[in-house]
Amino acid sequence: MNRLESPAALTALMNEINGRPQAPRVISCAGGTCGISRGAESVARAIRQQIEAQGAGDRVAMRETACQGFCQAEPVVVVLPERTFYARVTPGDAADIVRSAANGGAPVERLLFREGDQTFTQEETVPFFRKQHRLLMGQHCHLDPTRIEDYIARGGYQAAARCLTEMTPETIIEQIKKADLRGRGGGGFQTARKWDSARKAHGSPKYVLCNADEGNPGAYMDRTLLEGNPHSIIEGMLIGAIAIGASQGYVYCRIEYPLAVDHLTHAIDQARECGLLGDRILGTDFSFDLKVVRGGGAYVCGESTALMASIEGKPGEARAKYIHTAESGLWNKPSNLNNVETWANVPLILNLGAEKYAALGAPGGRGTKIFSLVGAVRYPGLVEVEMGATFREIIFDIGGGIRGGRALKAIQIGGPSGGVLPASALDMKVDFDTLWEAGSLMGAGGVIVADDTMCMVDLARCIIDFQIDESCGKCAPCREGLCHLGGILRRITEGEGMEGDLELIEEISPTMKIASLCGLGQAAPDLLLSTIKYFREEYEEHIRDKKCRAGVCRTMSAGRCGMTKTGACEMTSTERVG
Repeated sequence: MNRLESPAALTALMNEINGRPQAPRVISCAGGTCGISRGAESVARAIRQQIEAQGAGDRVAMRETACQGFCQAEPVVVVLPERTFYARVTPGDAADIVRSAANGGAPVERLLFREGDQTFTQEETVPFFRKQHRLLMGQHCHLDPTRIEDYIARGGYQAAARCLTEMTPETIIEQIKKADLRGRGGGGFQTARKWDSARKAHGSPKYVLCNADEGNPGAYMDRTLLEGNPHSIIEGMLIGAIAIGASQGYVYCRIEYPLAVDHLTHAIDQARECGLLGDRILGTDFSFDLKVVRGGGAYVCGESTALMASIEGKPGEARAKYIHTAESGLWNKPSNLNNVETWANVPLILNLGAEKYAALGAPGGRGTKIFSLVGAVRYPGLVEVEMGATFREIIFDIGGGIRGGRALKAIQIGGPSGGVLPASALDMKVDFDTLWEAGSLMGAGGVIVADDTMCMVDLARCIIDFQIDESCGKCAPCREGLCHLGGILRRITEGEGMEGDLELIEEISPTMKIASLCGLGQAAPDLLLSTIKYFREEYEEHIRDKKCRAGVCRTMSAGRCGMTKTGACEMTSTERVG
């Protein structure tokens, strides 16, 4: 593709792509890591072969896209423009799908999604999708992530072009402020405030950074966005760079995401070839480029200063925050870090309009949020809803309720640094401020649903053990505090708990929260404390009665489920959830 030398050339290309002859129907085959693991590549290959075999190339086209979010139904195929939704497709179904799409016939009945005695034809009628508001995820079935033409055809990079030629850095930041965009990586910090600090900071060069480390167990929203719409992240970072005055950007992506890295790297090369990255973008005086840095898999590198140290080639260790990264971050230069979902929202805000975006959601959080819904839920997957939706809507209306008809026991949100909420929180609104007031936090958006086979003490032990392994060990409060907490919890789950253990936990934890060097250490005891707050009686049963009501802790008398002859369950809570 030729280099674009002006915003007008970008618009002309968009019009030219949309004016090309197109087949009346498109078969969108959802790929992505989850789809590929269920055979989506074989399905896509079979559909292509059938289009050729049936001579249907003038009537139907094939597009490989990313995950649609309904992981339980993979491999998924959507036929456009009707949005006919097919679930659990196999290569043997390809002939019927192509025949139906090419001839405009009735949908292939056996492949439609069913729940009970109901059959659902269109994607938006499927219960999993019906109550979602998919501003970001809804784009995926229209985009082949390896083709920049698909993104440009849908208005891609138009927001960046306006920022380059029609807006000042101040007006860009003002739009982000009006939209009330808060960071989707966990803290919920005001994005405009962060950008403004970096813009005003002295020193050059300046950097914009994308946190795609996503180390929280059960979370995969960022991976799916990178796999499915990498150009939205690139455009968001370009707009951020214009606002801040940055010349270089880095995407820090965890090493376990090879497909996301491949799609992102390919998209960066395409954008550079088109003149949307590199020197003199769209013929203007502004220059900005991007690089991908692969992380080593350390959870602590999700913390801003540890991430920057890792990019510099140093050990991933946090530093004290008395000097803000907006003033002295990467290589001691002004730096701005946002996560994948935050950057993807930026062009969306400028295209939709700040006022319309701010009208979505709740006072405690505007716009939409993608949650990964996993655990003891019937329909796990990625759920995008307006901020302020309740857990009941997310888990029951969208997720289909608790698997096996069991009772909901707890909701874990926010990753290892988040908290556990009881079933009584089901009607709580899910936004930054409401969760914070409840003693939890949104984190990146991982929601783990626990049924009544989950032992809360065992869950806390597993999370603390994870944090022990992942702590950088630089500061004593986190390093030593976690080891103390882990030792106490292991004793309790092994039937050796003592009176006073809970009080000791409650004495150690505030010290960690006050004295730890970084936010991860400060939040490390929060999940444990939340389980004690809401499920204290389970701890007391473990300590006084040497009893695990869920039958999980192996050396204790058991409760109801999966017991061996010795009265112990063969699976831990986390094995069941996983």
